[in-house]
Amino acid sequence: MQGIYSEKEILGDALTAEKTATSNYNMFANECAHEGLRNAILDCLSKEHAIQVDVFNKMHEMGYYPTPEAQADKVSQVKQKFSQTATM
Repeated sequence: MQGIYSEKEILGDALTAEKTATSNYNMFANECAHEGLRNAILDCLSKEHAIQVDVFNKMHEMGYYPTPEAQADKVSQVKQKFSQTATM
């Protein structure tokens, strides 16, 4: 029996879930008044980020999430732009 979802769809869904989880944990940590609870949430956030990196790397490795290499001149322009902003 063939699966309903492709591997790419499953990994894409997992990545979306991780992005949502990290966003929510970050919001919870920002709004937490109890230091112990905030530290626990930050620990969860760190673990979720590690999972997100694993899923992203797997997708990238399999060609499901291609990331083109940045052009050197574009990188230089952005560096110059933000270095000027940082000195203001």
